[in-house]
Amino acid sequence: MAPTVKLFVLALTQPHVEVSYVVQLLSEVFGSTDFVGSAHPFDCTDYYRDEMGPGLIRTLIGFTGPHHADILVGAKLACIELEKGCAVDQKRTVNLDIGYLDHHKIVLASTKGAGHKIYLDGGIYADLAARYEGGEYRAMPWGFPDFKDGRYTLEFLELRRLINEP
Repeated sequence: MAPTVKLFVLALTQPHVEVSYVVQLLSEVFGSTDFVGSAHPFDCTDYYRDEMGPGLIRTLIGFTGPHHADILVGAKLACIELEKGCAVDQKRTVNLDIGYLDHHKIVLASTKGAGHKIYLDGGIYADLAARYEGGEYRAMPWGFPDFKDGRYTLEFLELRRLINEP
């Protein structure tokens, strides 16, 4: 059996999209939430600007567990469908980066292959985004710029604390 992990989503949203709406959608698929982080400006890259516009916000959302690590493929495919359902004129209003953490690492699901990613199934790859070291999760060199600048450090530590909560 796959190990148990803490499932989370980093929700990237347009400024007018209410995080509570995203939480509701995600809860219908992944169950209740036990953590909703702060709304962080997504200001380290313009990667999504053409599709989603300016002023994007990223929020970390954690789900009550336990979940098993083998949920990653199905969870990413479900997030892709949720993104499509929120799209306007075939442009996303929400981007959902789903992943999990355990006491040692953070893993994200990705549809994009790369030298450091491991193919799982159904067009989905596992991306080792961070490892736990020195009392915090430290982003890998290839990680998202906003991961590397530490803005989610305390929130990921709170999710880590919640792993063993009932």
